[in-house]
Amino acid sequence: MSAAVRKLFLIVAILAIAGMAVSSLSLYHHYQKSKTSYCDFRESFNCDMVNRSEYSAVMGIPVAGIGIAGYLIIFLLATIYRDRQETALVLFLGALAGLGFALYLTYIEGYVLHAWCILCLSSLAVIFTTTLLSALVLLKSRSGPRE
Repeated sequence: MSAAVRKLFLIVAILAIAGMAVSSLSLYHHYQKSKTSYCDFRESFNCDMVNRSEYSAVMGIPVAGIGIAGYLIIFLLATIYRDRQETALVLFLGALAGLGFALYLTYIEGYVLHAWCILCLSSLAVIFTTTLLSALVLLKSRSGPRE
């Protein structure tokens, strides 16, 4: 594995930790009963409205919990399993699936709920960047080892 690919895996791992942190904070607020003030800027930016809506869970599982699990898988792929031949493809496909899910949730925020959540948008930025970097990992790992 080239130094460039190792560096990309490291950046992806750091992003996965950031994604787990954002998702954990979102999960914490999902279960809170009191109103949070850090993300309540009128009705257009309101994490509580988004994070406690009917769209904040899938089959009873909070979306933020799904995010934590997804970012944990990305972290494991970028660290423990990074030396396996199939990891680059699995990482890219997993990140792409996460991005698709995040884009769907962003659509729900903008066009159904008409409210934006800063935590959700932060997670979208993390998974978008992760997807781009995992595509680079896939391309670089397929082109053969280079130092």
